[in-house]
Order: sequence, then C-alpha cells, then structure tokens
Amino acid sequence: MAISLAEIIILCLLVDWVFRQFKIPGLIGMLAIGALLGPSVLDSIDPALLQVGSDLRMIALIVILLRAGFELSRESLNRVGIQALLLSFIPAAFEALTVTALGPRFLGLSVIESAILGCVLGAVSPAVVVPAMVRFIQERRGTAKGIPTLVLAAASIDDVTVIVAYSVLIGIYSGGKVNIAWKVAGVPIAIVVGIGVGLLLGVLLYRMFDRFNPRATKRALTIIGVSILLVQLGDFLETRDLPFAALLAVMAIGFIILERRESMAHELSAKLGKIWVFAEIILFSMVGAQVNFQAAADAGLTGAALILIALAARSVGTYLCTLGAGFTSKEKLFIVISYLPKATVQAAIGSAPLMVMASRGMPIAPGETILAVAVMSIVLTAPLGAWAIAWAGKALLTVDTSSGMASHRAVTESDAAYEALED
Repeated sequence: MAISLAEIIILCLLVDWVFRQFKIPGLIGMLAIGALLGPSVLDSIDPALLQVGSDLRMIALIVILLRAGFELSRESLNRVGIQALLLSFIPAAFEALTVTALGPRFLGLSVIESAILGCVLGAVSPAVVVPAMVRFIQERRGTAKGIPTLVLAAASIDDVTVIVAYSVLIGIYSGGKVNIAWKVAGVPIAIVVGIGVGLLLGVLLYRMFDRFNPRATKRALTIIGVSILLVQLGDFLETRDLPFAALLAVMAIGFIILERRESMAHELSAKLGKIWVFAEIILFSMVGAQVNFQAAADAGLTGAALILIALAARSVGTYLCTLGAGFTSKEKLFIVISYLPKATVQAAIGSAPLMVMASRGMPIAPGETILAVAVMSIVLTAPLGAWAIAWAGKALLTVDTSSGMASHRAVTESDAAYEALED
C-alpha cells in the first residue's frame, strides 16, 4: 500500500505542476491520475489502499470543510442567508424532477427508479466546489457580496437534502418501512442539530485552546480528530434513523472559533492549508480511482443526453434562486456554473441502489443503469466543472478591495508569519 501511495503522491504533484503551467486546475490532473491508476485502466493501485479509500476521502473532505468554516463569517452569512436556503434544495429539485420525468423514456427505468437516479445526480460535489470557493475567498473574488460563502453554505446543505430524499425513495422501492414524515422533518432537524453540536464543540475547543495554549499544529490535529469522530457519530446515528448533519457540524467548529478569536482561526487555517496539500492529492486521486469507464460507456449517448438536460434544468433552478439578491448577470452566471460539478456524492452512493437490489433479490438491471449514469456524470462534470469554476471565478467575479472582511483576514495572511512558531 505504501508504494501505491508514494506513486500517487509523486505523480499528482508532477501533474499538478504541469497543469498549472497551462492554467488548468491541478485537481483535474489528480482526478486523471486516480482514474489512470485505478481499476478501470491500469489497475495498479494496491487493493488495500482502495479499501480504505472512502475513509481517506472523508478525512480529506473534513480538512477542506474545516478551512471553509474559518471563512464563514457572520457578516457574509447574514448577506446570503435567504439565497443559501433557496440554493440548498431548489436546483437539486429541478434536476431530480427532470430526471424523474425523462428517465423512463431515455433509459427505460420506472418512475421511482428514475427518481432514485435523480437524487443520486442531484447533489453538487463539495470535493470540487469547496476548494475553489476557499481559494476565491483568499483571493477576495466576489467576497464583497459574499458569493463564495453563499456557494459554500448552500452546497453543504444541498447534499443533506438530496441524501435524505434518496434514502426515502430507496426505502420505498426496496419494500422497507419508511416514515416519510419523519424523513422530511429530519432535513431541518439534521441541519439545526448538526450546526448546534458543531457550535458547542467549537466553543469547548476554543476554551480549551485558550486555557492550555497548545501549539498550533496540535490544535489543528485536535480539531481534525474531533471532526472525524463527528462524522463517525453521524454514520452511527444514520443507521438508527436519527438526523444529524455531521459535515455542517464540522464547518460550524471553524465558524465559532473565527467568531471568538480571529488570530486563532488564522493559525488553524494556516496549518490546515499545509495539511491540505496532502489531503487534496488523496481526495481527488481516490475520487478518480472510483471512476468506472466501462460503466460510463454503458450509459451511452442517451445517458449523457439525460445528464446534460438535467443540468440545464438545474441551471434554471439555480438562476431563479439568485433573482432579487442584487447580483450582476456575471455573478449569477458564476453561481450557476459553480453548482454543476458532480463527484463526491455520486461516487459514494452511485452503486448503493445496485447493492440494495441485489441483496433483496430484485432485478439488478436498473441498478446497473443508475450506477452507469452516476459514473458518467462524474466523468462529464468533475473535470469540466473544475475548469469552468476556475475560469468563471477570474472572469466573472470582481476583487474586493475593502479591508474590513474578517473571514478574509483570518485565512489570507501569509503562512510565513507562522513559520517562527514552534511546531
């Protein structure tokens, strides 16, 4: 496993440098390296590494979500609250309903099978979106109107909404007993409880750090450890049908520390930025390794057409959410583009319907179709979406020249200021 990990690190660092010379986001190269070395092409990654790939992806996602939390200043959230709420479910609903309506004609699925596919496709990818928004906040692009913060907050809640809808539909389809009212009520409950637990833990961690004053590296590692436990708690509660948005709790930890002490948030963001260099490689290479090109090819042109039509419907929903918020046409276009990439959720649950159908003795052909289209959505949207977001941020967002944004000050000061600190 160590050799495979070393190969991935070296190749990803190399391709990241090469891609950046051509003004292409480095993560596209990392996705390509993962796909190339993965089971679908060269199959050279140690199976032991692939077995722990989901855990590694989650740890890497935690790192970037923690960094995102340090950028969610109260002033920015106050500006974008309503739009973030709308973006958390309307675009996904537009996309899922479109897939539900067209799935029977395009792919021969039943209505409920098409609805399940719509939920699988409906989630935006935090793996692609969050790092880009972190970078734009550091560059102060669009921060005057809180646009990166808007996308960060909305995308995180979007995933919670879609996964809950998916769990309801797959439960009904497989013949299980599903309390629909509880599932629907569970969405706001999961959000509120997740944020509340995160804020509470953030306060406790802040007070502990303030009292004992551990080194910045130990603070960062402590927060990462607590966040991993939070995600495990979320998985445990999910098996017992108890709503808890663990990833929102992770982001809330960073938010409350930023509110309490900006300098401490700065230290932690700087340390997490260094850890992210490694975590980014792990996240995108492991996502790339999940890509099954044969499954994507099996979806065919009809699957690709369905994905593109659904993305068009999603874009309409996203655009409607931006109306009345004072955004320019360029800013609206940026938000629409930012809401297109698929990767993390599709890689995580794309194969789940197939496994459910196989375990229940049901025909597996619909599950194979759902998996194929989910994989194709990653192939089509992750690299192109990453490139489009990078282009759109520079071409469509203006740089904020004011000096009063707390979230910016907490994350953009040079890491060199902390090199003198003891590690």
